[in-house]
Amino acid sequence: MTREWVRSSYSTASGECVEVRFGGGVVRVRDSKDGERGPVISLGPGWGAFVRGVRDGRFRG
Repeated sequence: MTREWVRSSYSTASGECVEVRFGGGVVRVRDSKDGERGPVISLGPGWGAFVRGVRDGRFRG
């Protein structure tokens, strides 16, 4: 398990992307440009469904 924040391989040249951290059965996600100051989303074992939903565009407003 990774206890450090890992930047997405899809990160832009300016570094704007998401970072994830795995540990304790939880996946934490944050915006890389906000770092320690920004909000963190914590996802449980069903985090793969969330990722698929984002990829499929289910959360667009």
